[in-house]
Amino acid sequence: MTNNNGKMNREEAGRKGGETTAKNHDKEFYQEIGEKGGEATAENHDKEFYQEIGEKGGEATAENHDKEFYQEIGEKGGEATSESHGKEFYQEIGEKGGEARANQRDGGGSSDGSSNGKMSREEAGRKGGEKSRR
Repeated sequence: MTNNNGKMNREEAGRKGGETTAKNHDKEFYQEIGEKGGEATAENHDKEFYQEIGEKGGEATAENHDKEFYQEIGEKGGEATSESHGKEFYQEIGEKGGEARANQRDGGGSSDGSSNGKMSREEAGRKGGEKSRR
């Protein structure tokens, strides 16, 4: 693409410059300039800026993907989590979930193990941890 006087237009010059840069630099170069750009952006913007661009990105993603996309990435995330964590992790989060649920249900829960017709926090946590592990 050239203009009437035989010179490259801006688009063509940018494309050629990008190709030359890509040939002359490696992955570390791009990581370094990306990090510098991220730092400069962080110094010049506040929390609201990141919330706004995150919201826009989320909206754009939602417009461009269907239910199956989210199911697939959720499944991949679950697989990665299960590969990264052992039995104790799931037992601990199950226990915490059980405690939180007990506190919601009875306004504080009973940690003394007394029987009032409700499952103890420990039992709920154990069951939740076992179910998550499975």
